[in-house]
Amino acid sequence: MFTGIIQSKGSIKEIFSSSDGARLKINTNALDLSDTNVGDSIAVDGVCLTVTELTESSFTADVSNETLTCTTFSALKQGKNVNLERSLRVNQGIDGHLVSGHVDGIGAVNSIEKDGDSVRIKIEVQGDIIKYIAKKGSICINGVSLTVNSVENNFFDVNIVPHTLSATTLGDLSLQSNVNIEIDQIARYVERLLSQNEE
Repeated sequence: MFTGIIQSKGSIKEIFSSSDGARLKINTNALDLSDTNVGDSIAVDGVCLTVTELTESSFTADVSNETLTCTTFSALKQGKNVNLERSLRVNQGIDGHLVSGHVDGIGAVNSIEKDGDSVRIKIEVQGDIIKYIAKKGSICINGVSLTVNSVENNFFDVNIVPHTLSATTLGDLSLQSNVNIEIDQIARYVERLLSQNEE
């Protein structure tokens, strides 16, 4: 479980591809790994990965073919910057919202516009993901907890303040950039409860 508050920007150091998926070695930069152990979870661009190897400044994780198919990881390249967040600790506050690290789909950046000191980004999603996205609700984009401004057809938009632009990789986005989308978990449970009541 995560909060969507990015703790560091890392970068892809190495990618080892195989028929079973891929193995990623990730430089963590400012992320403190002093109390991280093999087997712990770290969210990478919103994808929950399990640490398999550790150094003082990097970790390695395996990625399945399923994850490569359902996320932006199929297009990862060496040197790419990624958002990093260690899993939620029991005594840790929740400044964002509860995030599972299980990506629901991929979105594409449709427009980027200045909005005062912030940047407004409109994102297009495919399939039925949009029905889970609500105005003023929470959304997770590349691991970053954000508030939805508006929803229309298959599009939603968010405002990104200067701190978030500099502290995450969202400031690197351009038109048609693909992003990992995780909907608010509450929406999943509400749909499940409603479907049970209809049976």
